Amino acid sequence: MPKRIRFSVILIAVCVLRTLLPDAIAVAEDMDEMWGEQMLKLRASDSERGQLFNDGNYAMFIHWGPYSNLGNRYKGKDYYGIGEWIMAPHMAGIPVDEYKNLAKGFTPDKFNAMEVAQLAKDAGMKYIIITSKHHDGFAMYHSKACEFNIVDATPFDRDPMKELADACRKVGIGFGFYYSHNQDWTFPGGKKGPTRKPDGKKASFEYYFQKKCLPQVKEITTLFGPIELVWFDTPGNMPKHYVQKLVDEVRKNQPKALVSGRAGHGLGDYNTLGDMEVPEGNVAGMWEAVDTTNDSWAYAWYDKNWKTPKEILRRVIACVGRGGTYMLNIGPRGDGSIPERTAKSLRGSGDWIKQYPQVVYGADASPWKRPLPWGDVTAMGKTLNLCVFDWPGSGKLYLPGLKTEIKKARLLTKEGVQDVKWDKENGWTVLSIPKLAPEKLVSVVTLEFEKAPEVDSCWGLDPETETEILTKFAAVKGAKKAGHRWMEKFGEWKHVTRVANWSKGGTASWEVDVAVAGDYRVGLTYSGEGRLVWGVDIEGGEHIQNQQGASHIYQEFPIGWINFPKPGKYTVSVSALEGNIRAASLKSIHFTGVDL
Repeated sequence: MPKRIRFSVILIAVCVLRTLLPDAIAVAEDMDEMWGEQMLKLRASDSERGQLFNDGNYAMFIHWGPYSNLGNRYKGKDYYGIGEWIMAPHMAGIPVDEYKNLAKGFTPDKFNAMEVAQLAKDAGMKYIIITSKHHDGFAMYHSKACEFNIVDATPFDRDPMKELADACRKVGIGFGFYYSHNQDWTFPGGKKGPTRKPDGKKASFEYYFQKKCLPQVKEITTLFGPIELVWFDTPGNMPKHYVQKLVDEVRKNQPKALVSGRAGHGLGDYNTLGDMEVPEGNVAGMWEAVDTTNDSWAYAWYDKNWKTPKEILRRVIACVGRGGTYMLNIGPRGDGSIPERTAKSLRGSGDWIKQYPQVVYGADASPWKRPLPWGDVTAMGKTLNLCVFDWPGSGKLYLPGLKTEIKKARLLTKEGVQDVKWDKENGWTVLSIPKLAPEKLVSVVTLEFEKAPEVDSCWGLDPETETEILTKFAAVKGAKKAGHRWMEKFGEWKHVTRVANWSKGGTASWEVDVAVAGDYRVGLTYSGEGRLVWGVDIEGGEHIQNQQGASHIYQEFPIGWINFPKPGKYTVSVSALEGNIRAASLKSIHFTGVDL
């Protein structure tokens, strides 16, 4: 089944980070570089390899290690950011010998492999990828290549990776490994690791690679039975011939397993987007998004910002609707237990997926190539799954730009299937639906066609639901459109496509399709400095403008009402008129119908 991939040009926001972390800018840029040359359009070489990735579309990621025992608290101080980096200099800066000593206290007696595997199964996930070795160099299995592992370096005399691999097979889901192949902070020669071998001689990267990295990749691909995937991470400037040797080792030992794009040098089978990035528009090729159930990947004692079942479903369906796979992370505690609220949210969204599996499994991208105001769409052959998150109370669901004639429309509920009538109004398809949503989380309407449906991807202004139009889809003159991302806390990435560097007369423009004529309230989401005057124009029609404040974070500000005198297509443009327009950063424009 085809997948789509895109990786936009990315920038790093610096103003907040300078305030929060002295080394944050250098660290963030370093993390960017560590992802390596994986931003390519990659495909699995045959249909058999990667089938579960292609059709399952949803997986569990697990970050777990001695850092989980610390939970982002060290020597009485809390460190805010992703927990698996607590050893690093810009976090707690724990010396190697001290970290190894701390690892002796890692005894996860509450770890239950069957409970973890069953949670993934209950969540609707098709496979698990877990950290076999993260940047701290600690192996979560009984490695013969290095004694710094969970069996030899702790009192915990068990191999949890063997247990989890067996449990996954028992419950009927796939299994695979994360492996940090370039960074190793505790083994001589690894990137950012000790520079001297035990005998005092200088350690080269070749020493690390031959003594630890390559042998451990052999171990994880030979000791645990068939695996689905090896998820390499942060190749940085690792020379290509090393990456090639690792990929060859995977191919030899696990010919049906995928290799993640973060192996580096374009040698992986697919692309991984930026951490915590759910794409705004459809992405070409074979790809995945990686996200986490709260803000940290590994367990942090204070991080209780859990995603609700509805938020999880919105992200799962968005990734499938953009043509990709979604891998959602959990961070077990140091004792091996899963935070209860994580499990509750995953099971809540999983119950919904069990009811509507066709929305996720084997589904492909939406022909609209982006979300719609009320929700999102996934496709399967000649059928569209309309996933309605914001149910309209009018009894009408508006569908813009649908060119293909509908054969049958049906509302799916737990009680059964209900036929839905539809009509055409001003070029829009309008479905007649109940005024009350049949589902608490997401309601589903399916449309069946005689042939694969085609749509006009013009932005439709929904008369019932607020329509947010992103600048990613704008035609831009006299300004610059580019991808932009920043960290809220260390490692907690936020992503946006913005229009910035405005000059006088610069515009961001969209073609919009209006279903119902009349007044619409207009808002803009932007960041900036001081006060800004923005203008909004309908080509050949009304102009409005207003002054509003600005801050370094993106906020929505009201601009005013604007009138579309009749249904049909219009060109709408936004301009930065006054103030520090060079620093103005526009994310989106919002339209809400005014019902007088």
